[in-house]
Amino acid sequence: MSTIGSFEGFQPVSLKQEGDDQPSETDHLSMEEGDQDKTPVLREISRQSSVTKSTLLPNPYHQPYISRKYFVTRPGAIETALEDLKGLITETSEETIQGFWLLTEIDHWNNEKEKILLVTDKTLLVCKYDFIMLSCVQVQRIPLSAVYRICLGKFVFPAMSLDKRPGEGLRIYWGSPEEQSLLSRWNPWSTEVPYATFTEHPVKYTSEKFLEICKLSGFTSKLVSAIQNAHKNSTGSGREKELTVLTRPILIETYTGLMSFIGNRNKLGYSLARGSIGF
Repeated sequence: MSTIGSFEGFQPVSLKQEGDDQPSETDHLSMEEGDQDKTPVLREISRQSSVTKSTLLPNPYHQPYISRKYFVTRPGAIETALEDLKGLITETSEETIQGFWLLTEIDHWNNEKEKILLVTDKTLLVCKYDFIMLSCVQVQRIPLSAVYRICLGKFVFPAMSLDKRPGEGLRIYWGSPEEQSLLSRWNPWSTEVPYATFTEHPVKYTSEKFLEICKLSGFTSKLVSAIQNAHKNSTGSGREKELTVLTRPILIETYTGLMSFIGNRNKLGYSLARGSIGF
């Protein structure tokens, strides 16, 4: 009687079918161990353990990824806007565009608004462009011959103001602030303000392209030159006015500033991705 566990008399049986020339995995391993010099090809296709690597990407809500939230930085957005505005100018006038810039306008209530500025030989165009829908919403035309003063400097506020901003800007005057009505001065939606204030756009340092078109110094030099030429060619009553360029603080006369506090911190004046809803 045979003892359980004894394997005498048993022979290993190959499961390879007749006509199957491919060695099994067991045969392959045996061949690789037995004769390494004669089976270089088989050695190359031996099983290798897979390695999985997990990489933690940077936080998308930190710079420079935060710049992608601005729709103006999306591929082709600024180029489409410029083509649209060129077509608009061609339809309404025969003026020649001398340059364009992407800046932030600061209204008389300290609210930030994303604007495209175009300088022609006769006009400064301040354009509100919707970079989400890729359409021009509003265009303000300022005759260059009417501009008589430009101020450059840091922003200052009344001593009792609760909403102050750092930085520098530029203010363009085509009318006297003293002649502005009291209603217009204290109306946050008034369009009868005789000046406009600008500063650099937040996406300035995202690329070389935006570094050029968001530079306030480049816009200022081109604007001053265009205004001086417009004054020389003007035949109206403002011809005797000379352009004055001053370096002094720019006053923004706001006190409580609740609207600008909420709007500026949430970037409501920009075409911006506000985040996703849902999962």
